[in-house]
Amino acid sequence: MKVSLIQMNSVQDKQKNLQNARSLATQAIEQDGSKLVVFPEHFDWAGGSPQDKIAAGEAERDGPAYNMCRRLAQDSQIHVHSGSFYESTPDGTRVYNTSVVFNPQGDEIARYRKIHLFDIYTPDGMRYGESDAVAPGNGTVVVEIDGLKFGLAICYDIRFPELFQQLTSDGANVIVLPAAFAMQTGKDHWDVLCRARAIETQCYFLAAGQTGSFEQEGEIRSSYGHSLVCDPWGHIIAKASDGEGFISARLDIDRINQIRSQIPLAQHKVL
Repeated sequence: MKVSLIQMNSVQDKQKNLQNARSLATQAIEQDGSKLVVFPEHFDWAGGSPQDKIAAGEAERDGPAYNMCRRLAQDSQIHVHSGSFYESTPDGTRVYNTSVVFNPQGDEIARYRKIHLFDIYTPDGMRYGESDAVAPGNGTVVVEIDGLKFGLAICYDIRFPELFQQLTSDGANVIVLPAAFAMQTGKDHWDVLCRARAIETQCYFLAAGQTGSFEQEGEIRSSYGHSLVCDPWGHIIAKASDGEGFISARLDIDRINQIRSQIPLAQHKVL
């Protein structure tokens, strides 16, 4: 299967972001013949205050980001992974950080809400408080696409290997992780974490990232970018440079089976 990861610099302008996402995805499909397109985390809207994030939330279905991804899948006859967008909670007081996967008919076939929320301080003292606006999800998701099984995760989830062990126990042989990794953590941890999750799960690892600067509550913050694809051995087989664009790679189920046969981790587990 040929896949493309879209790297974006999303801002506080949903219409602009959606147009840009559609344009980049169309280029990837036309140039590389991709059968699955993956957007980055909160591809449709980024930055602002917690109140801004809540206001940017969409209904569970039929919001602008949801509909753009659904139409792209239908029009291009491919699978589309929405990266993530803000989905309003039922009471409207917070949002979920939500990924949705569409089949070529435009049907929703999977939905994952980010479990681990990014509440940290970077080395320079800058605070990231995702839970100020975002409610956590509470379940893992694996979805089958053209004979491969994709486990879904989002950004900060990458630091919790038990989540990925559960996904592989549920049958995943590909992991998809849309992200908006902070520059300070990304430059030291991004490649290492992506490769580690690929190696320990023996899965392809697809990590689509935000890149560049955005404004949040009067501060300019930067995302690391460097979207990448790892194979199940931990080799980086595609990687983006700085700036917006896309990367593409081919997923080979025989490669997965070969590596899992050579080092049969699943058979050796004792816990």
